[in-house]
Amino acid sequence: MLFFGTKMICPVLHATLKHSLRRFQLIRCCYCTSPKLSEKNGTIELLGKTYKTDHVTNIRSSLIPKIGIGLHNMKHHPLNLLKRQIVDYFYKNFINRQKNPVFSVYDSISPVVTLHQNFDSLLVPEDHVSRKLSESFYLNSEYMLRAHTSSHQSDLIRTGLNAFLVFGDVYRRDTIDSSHYPIFHQAEGVRLYRGQELFSKMNITGDYQIFENGEKNETKQPLHTKEAVMILEHELKSTLENLAFELFGKDVETQWVDAYFPFTHPSWELEIKFQGEWLEVLGCGIMEQELLTAAGAGDQIGWAFGLGLERLAMRLYSIPDIRQFWRYNDSGFMSQFDVKDPSTPIKYKEVSSYPQRIYNMSFWLTDGYSENDFYDLVRNVGGDVVEQVRLTDDFYHPKMKRHSHCYEIVYRDMSKSLSKEEANIIHKQIGEAASKELGVENRWNL
Repeated sequence: MLFFGTKMICPVLHATLKHSLRRFQLIRCCYCTSPKLSEKNGTIELLGKTYKTDHVTNIRSSLIPKIGIGLHNMKHHPLNLLKRQIVDYFYKNFINRQKNPVFSVYDSISPVVTLHQNFDSLLVPEDHVSRKLSESFYLNSEYMLRAHTSSHQSDLIRTGLNAFLVFGDVYRRDTIDSSHYPIFHQAEGVRLYRGQELFSKMNITGDYQIFENGEKNETKQPLHTKEAVMILEHELKSTLENLAFELFGKDVETQWVDAYFPFTHPSWELEIKFQGEWLEVLGCGIMEQELLTAAGAGDQIGWAFGLGLERLAMRLYSIPDIRQFWRYNDSGFMSQFDVKDPSTPIKYKEVSSYPQRIYNMSFWLTDGYSENDFYDLVRNVGGDVVEQVRLTDDFYHPKMKRHSHCYEIVYRDMSKSLSKEEANIIHKQIGEAASKELGVENRWNL
């Protein structure tokens, strides 16, 4: 039932869209090219293309080899099992009159997008924090690594699609701990309707319309009728609640929380009760009509959602550390997910556990200092040996009029016991790199 690359379960739909899909250059996640960053030549070679670097380029060389690997498409990987469960759910519950799935699936679109795709097409404001160099990865002033799978919404809608799922690797500069990594994976879903199609789906008869010249309020957009929004909200929430039941069991508690996203209104987050606490698992909402109009679908209305695969998989399989997902060459890890039925209950057992090495690093800050710049530097120097970085002290010296930060850095190798000497070398390299690249003045390393 699954869709891989550009092959779909529905041959008719595949033939219709084959020409249009060439426009986004769908690329397999298993690339044979060797990506690299050439600072001398001012270029980045990535996924078979070369990009010129400029003043906004902020991609580290350590990140490049992992770009486009696509864990969600690897057989027997937990993210692949989760993807298959989600696809199976939508294939089973959304069927057209010809008994074919309504939703088509795209899981191998290149993660390199334009700034327009990642921000402008989604109505992200010019001053939004996600546009900052400290938040996203830029190849140059025109291209970047997508920060969300929503980057492809506009392009897919423009081809005429009205129901689709997108799976892919996304990239953000973030803090360092057991649940954050600069690369993670998302699932995106979109469903659109025209006029009476929405009402006939619910067996509602009468002279109902999906558009009006109204006013925006907390419950709807100016162009949407309240009847249309009520139906969309009901379908969206019931669809996602049932998906949560499918993944976590019928007894899982759920609740909806109002939210804000630039590309939907109204918007909500779904939370589930997990180990006694409420956990946010996805965001969703009614798509902004301005977005649809710009994509050539102004006569339609619809909903969209997005969820993080690692966030769900860590809870679903009891995986304690997000770095574990990158052990795809480790048979001890992958063999635990070698099942035919993706819905098979699995509780992950740690392959091995090695001791931590914990150090402190303290330095005076300079103007323009960003924590995410430091985290990114630590990732680049220490790689996956760095388990966690935590800010433990933010100090201001009134006489010197200077700020200082103290960070606790936890080192642990996933494959062997890390010696004190090895940790010392890495810690020293991080301190030296921070001083050289960020201009900070080291106070002491402990």
